[in-house]
Amino acid sequence: MKRILVTGGAGFIGSHLCTRLVNEGNDVICLDNFFTGSKQNIIKLIGNPNFELVRHDVINPFHAEVDQIYNLACPASPVHYQYNPIKTIKTSVMGAINMLGLAKRTNAKILQASTSEVYGDPIIHPQTESYWGNVNTIGIRSCYDEGKRCAETLFMDYHRQNRVRIKIIRIFNTYGPNMNANDGRVVSNFIVQALQNEDITLYGEGLQTRSFQYIDDLVEGMIRVMNSGDDFTGPVNIGNPNEFTIRELAEKIIMLTGSESAIVHKELPLDDPKQRQPDITLAKKLFDWEPVIQLDEGLGKTIDYFRKQITNRDGDK
Repeated sequence: MKRILVTGGAGFIGSHLCTRLVNEGNDVICLDNFFTGSKQNIIKLIGNPNFELVRHDVINPFHAEVDQIYNLACPASPVHYQYNPIKTIKTSVMGAINMLGLAKRTNAKILQASTSEVYGDPIIHPQTESYWGNVNTIGIRSCYDEGKRCAETLFMDYHRQNRVRIKIIRIFNTYGPNMNANDGRVVSNFIVQALQNEDITLYGEGLQTRSFQYIDDLVEGMIRVMNSGDDFTGPVNIGNPNEFTIRELAEKIIMLTGSESAIVHKELPLDDPKQRQPDITLAKKLFDWEPVIQLDEGLGKTIDYFRKQITNRDGDK
């Protein structure tokens, strides 16, 4: 049994990670300020003797005796991180400083949930970990992108200067149950619109590409990286390399839901990356990791989740 701290533990990714870690017999502290996280995501864990829920904002220091720290705290969808951009970058930077300080004091191993957004609008395709990115430091998305880039810098400096045991993963588009229906992410947007036979909104022509990873594959990758030897710090890409246009995703969701939704077009947002595809050669080589759940299967599970959510919501009216 390990004592493990998960910041942002009531969020989409954090809730799945907490569930997996508790099911494996670990003692888990879930830290969340509930800005985007939800108690409903971890309701089944409450009351489990190996699970502790703490309302806390990582901008402030936190003290506990732990063996491992997964630092996931930060709003990750444009709707949420642009709502209060100063708070977003403070969460990434101050949160990293506070969690790295805790890891230093307790000699815990700490994993940073970084993002493919550090690559910006890439001119290298697919993206490898050695690529430094094509980024805008002053755009409307920069509060998130640059906050995550700075967090990576802090992790490496704490490792070099203070010998903190670190891991950095760069997460590519991930989807699955426990996503927030109103967070503006493309998979949840399209599914909710399709299930309600509403117009599906494409930005631009829908020719920009993304690579979609199911949540269970991400959690498996995170745990493998965390539990690997201390000689590897990262960064390492964790994502599904199968690439789809946003239009293809919309058409697939319409088909899988049997929806009558029409596709409509809106103006492309500022700094929206045109391509996004991970090179996962490093993850395969070092951790024997690659995604096993492909898009049709993962979308089916996610559609079932949202269909139940909508049914329960409408039944309560």
